[in-house]
Amino acid sequence: MMNLDLHTHGKLSKKTHFSLDYFAAMTAEAIENSLSAIALTEHFNTLNYTDMLDQLDAAFAYQDDYYDVDGLKVFTGMEVDVAERGHILIIGNRLYLRDLHQQLEPYSEKGCFIPFSELMDLTEDAPVLRIGAHPMRESNPLTQYAAEQLLRLHALDINAKDLYQYGPDMADQVRQLAAEIGLPACAGSDSHQPLQFGSVWNVLERECRTATELREELQSGRYSVEISPCLSVKVKAAQMMKELLKKTMTVE
Repeated sequence: MMNLDLHTHGKLSKKTHFSLDYFAAMTAEAIENSLSAIALTEHFNTLNYTDMLDQLDAAFAYQDDYYDVDGLKVFTGMEVDVAERGHILIIGNRLYLRDLHQQLEPYSEKGCFIPFSELMDLTEDAPVLRIGAHPMRESNPLTQYAAEQLLRLHALDINAKDLYQYGPDMADQVRQLAAEIGLPACAGSDSHQPLQFGSVWNVLERECRTATELREELQSGRYSVEISPCLSVKVKAAQMMKELLKKTMTVE
């Protein structure tokens, strides 16, 4: 069995520098909340994305598609903005992500994001897991895409921030949208701050070591989504703490 959060961040915000100390606080809280794995889906256009990987490479052992952080599997990934609005999570091997990050460099500024179909073409044959992040969030929805376009994804994201903002019915709305398309719906906390861990997570029936194995488990339906009764408190506390910390952390 694997308790897995598929949408997390290792930095407080895009503009803050990556800190191993802050990341350690994140992973310690994940472990405290009984998670056995997370996907580190940092924004592709965050400040010094590759520096984050460099620091993680120097600090932790890496095997298959994850870092081993005190027994917590940290799968590598990124969150990519697309031109027509929406965010796509790409989870895969760190070497592939370094290469993908370089290919996406021309698309890193707002107004120049890569079109959805081009991102799908670019990652089509790669051993990755592609998740449509917060698909019904008003600021960055995926509902404007045709079903045949969204079917190129592997899953849709039941996002803790959206459950807090729009209410618990949002989980059923995402599940319904996913079912209409023919996709699984999986949970991601969207944590930028440690207190948000444990708000939502997935329980997989078996341990996975690669993005391909994660994709197979989701598509087979061998998992369940868990939503904490404390979700609202966790997300609200995390958001309040995030705003306080942003005033003290170094930015460029």
